Amino acid sequence: MCTTRNSEAMTARSSKLVAYVLLVALAALVPGVAAQEADEASELPEAEIATAPVEVDGRALFSLRGVSALPAEKRAASIAGRIRAVGEDASFDPEALELADQEGLLSIMAGDLRVMAVTEADARLEGVAAQELAQVYRTRIREALVDYRRERASEALLRTSATVLGVTAALALALLLVSWARRRLQRLLDRRLQDRVKTVGISSFELVRGERLWGVVKWLVGAVRTVTMLVLLYLYLTFVLGAYPWTRWMSARLGEWVVGPLLVMGRSALAEIPDLIFLAILFVVVRYVLRVVKLFFEAVAAGTVVFPNFDPEWSVPTYKIARLAVIGFGLVVAYPYVPGSGSAAFKGISLFAGVVFSLGSSSAIANTIAGYSLTYRRAFKVGDRIRVGSTLGDVTGIRLQVTHVRTPKNEDVVIPNSEILRQEVVNYSTLAASRGLLLHTTVGIGYETPWRQVEAMLLLAAERTPGLLQDPPPFVLHTALGDFCVTYELNVACSTPQAMARLYTDLHRNILDVFNEYGVQIMTPAYEGDTAQPKVVPREQWFLEPAAPPPVGTGDAMKV
Repeated sequence: MCTTRNSEAMTARSSKLVAYVLLVALAALVPGVAAQEADEASELPEAEIATAPVEVDGRALFSLRGVSALPAEKRAASIAGRIRAVGEDASFDPEALELADQEGLLSIMAGDLRVMAVTEADARLEGVAAQELAQVYRTRIREALVDYRRERASEALLRTSATVLGVTAALALALLLVSWARRRLQRLLDRRLQDRVKTVGISSFELVRGERLWGVVKWLVGAVRTVTMLVLLYLYLTFVLGAYPWTRWMSARLGEWVVGPLLVMGRSALAEIPDLIFLAILFVVVRYVLRVVKLFFEAVAAGTVVFPNFDPEWSVPTYKIARLAVIGFGLVVAYPYVPGSGSAAFKGISLFAGVVFSLGSSSAIANTIAGYSLTYRRAFKVGDRIRVGSTLGDVTGIRLQVTHVRTPKNEDVVIPNSEILRQEVVNYSTLAASRGLLLHTTVGIGYETPWRQVEAMLLLAAERTPGLLQDPPPFVLHTALGDFCVTYELNVACSTPQAMARLYTDLHRNILDVFNEYGVQIMTPAYEGDTAQPKVVPREQWFLEPAAPPPVGTGDAMKV
């Protein structure tokens, strides 16, 4: 037990000793750290203090520091205002500026007006004594006052205005000279280089046409002229604004205003050069891929390249689809490399444009898809005579969104493709050239007239109508045995659907003439009432003219 207690006591004394040593070391270390931080604090502020120039008439006299209560810019502007006020006071002699010690501060006095005070902090910032700094500031202010009054004197302003007028005349002459030189150079290039600029190509495939190369040369000449004029205008404005004391500050900042944005854009452009090179290469590649695709589908349309089960008329819409796919692929690839594409503003604009496009283009997309569906379904082509709903006419144009139909009345009807896809389309031209288009008309004839005679008269009317086909031959159908008459349907073939109206008119005229010639009454429209004689045809009248009895041995001859 005693051994255990002794060991515990020794352990406690060792722990207290270690803690005491650590406290002593920490106490010795803290003053060194504090001294180092104090040294750094005494050194850093002087190097990091913000200063502002005191400017009078665009000229910087000297720079001053500020304090938290009076920033450097505000202090410099206040001193510059007092210097201008002294300069406006013609009764004060600039040589009368003097130094005065006021409340421990060296002040530069203009009579009773304190222009500025020079502090020890200002002297430390410049690394000189306060007295020496005040003398320098007084000399600079005196020179500024002399210049301020001298430049506003009437004689000086007249000389300055005369100089400005001379420079203006020189600028006008220089601009005229530049324009004359540009025209002279353009005529020289026209005589000597235009015929030498040839088309650049590989074999028969043109890469760059000679006209485009010549256009680039002309653009370069115009660009040189424009840049030269802009440089001359910049130099002119810099001189004129700097000639007058009121605008000299604008001359000093003109370079910053003009060149500053250019420098910013230039730095941004330099940072984006790799991406811009990629975009330029991608643009060239996509452009020439589109050109190759166009040449390919032009060859398909001309029949030079033939694919089985591919209609040459499909080449144009298929080319449009392929072009859209290539451009879309190019945009998807180019998007990450567009400068600013990762910014929140760019993403917001892209999202807004996407929402507007999706809300406003639903009908346009539906019509476009319907247009391609109609093309590949071979529903009709340009020149076909079709009927869509109540519209009858010839197809004059098939667009992505609409189809143009010209009616027989010479009306141009524009039908959305989605409407055509939802309705029944009758194409009169598809089979007209190969099998003929059947025109049909009906007449109602009383039961007392032999049907053979009616058929013969209808066929005779068809024979008298020019423009109808004889193969297939005309034929007559008995479509109904009505209450008052028999309905006959005459069917004739034609190969020109566009002549349907004229053919119907001629056919109806001939039907009327033939029936009048043979004294047969057309019962359409039907009548109510009946005659005293029954409406029957005696056997001996079955083959009245122009009907001819059938040959002997046929069924009708045996019945007779």
